[in-house]
Amino acid sequence: MIFLTVGTVLPFDRLVRAVEQAIEAKLITVPVFAQIGETSFRPRYMEWVPTLEKPAFDQKIAEASFVIGHAGMGSMMMALERRKRLLVMPRMKRYGEHVNDHQVAGARRFAELGCVLAAYDSSELPQKLREIESFVPTFPQGQTNEVARRITQFLEQIKVSSTAFRKF
Repeated sequence: MIFLTVGTVLPFDRLVRAVEQAIEAKLITVPVFAQIGETSFRPRYMEWVPTLEKPAFDQKIAEASFVIGHAGMGSMMMALERRKRLLVMPRMKRYGEHVNDHQVAGARRFAELGCVLAAYDSSELPQKLREIESFVPTFPQGQTNEVARRITQFLEQIKVSSTAFRKF
């Protein structure tokens, strides 16, 4: 089973639709369970719920062969702590999915560290789905909190820079 999660705050139809298209095209042939948020889009090819309580969420991650998700820090860290392969697609400001592109920066950094595979556009998802089968992630060894701290610090620098830039 593949677990698809978009987090709990915002829906992420672009990602859910991309996974739905991959199932329809037979790029994904195993069951997908999705946590899709509050949205009007209703997938036809996967089992889904709007939200999951924490114990059920943890259970789905434990059962999953790999996780597909948005590039939220909490979701990424949870998958990595549980040693799950992770394919992320960050929410983007240009699509109205978030207020800025901090998820793009986080996805890039985690991908650079070898922790995740990242698709920045729906068109990249099929190739990343092929790659995830043989992807061997780098899992932080007892340094999860340090990795999270460093990435959070990096994202805060971006946030401060973008706030300062908007003043001009």
